[in-house]
Formats: sequence, structure tokens, C-alpha cells
Amino acid sequence: MLTEQEILKIAKKYVLDSEKVFKVPMILLEEYTINKNYGYIFFYNSKKKFDNPESETEIVGNAPFIVEIKSGRIIEFGTARASAYYIEEYEAGRWPK
Repeated sequence: MLTEQEILKIAKKYVLDSEKVFKVPMILLEEYTINKNYGYIFFYNSKKKFDNPESETEIVGNAPFIVEIKSGRIIEFGTARASAYYIEEYEAGRWPK
């Protein structure tokens, strides 16, 4: 089982790697992290949007993701529905499909 620090390191690397995809600086929104017995669910956004929520700049595809405690595996959620849907699907063993 991974420690909280190890999981956070994995999540930060994932967000840092996402900067290459989005081509803008990104930030992990640690205060919104959801702790579950199977892992941590993280949210992230562009640094510009975080610094100025009124900004019209939007990032498309920055889905929440889980870092599993046992393996460190990252599982991305979708963006078409609320996070609660994806959490429920994951917990029921239906996500990822």
C-alpha cells in the first residue's frame, strides 16, 4: 500500500505530464481531493483558471482521476457526467469499462 505522500507525488506527476497535452501550466486542486479506502480522487485545472476563476479560458478534458492505494495505478474518469457518477461506477466495478 502506498503512503499519502507517494500518492500525492504520482498525482502531481500526472498533472505535470498533462501540461504537455494541454500546452498550458496546470495545477492540482489538492483541497478538493476525495479520500476513499481504495484510493484518492484528484481534480486539476489550468493555473490561469485557478488564479482567475472569472477567466473565460477553459480546459476541455481535464477529467478527475483516481490514484489507487494498492497499486498506484491512475484511472481517469470522464467529463460528460458529474464526478459522483464516475465514483459510483468505479465502486460498482463498472469503470473503467
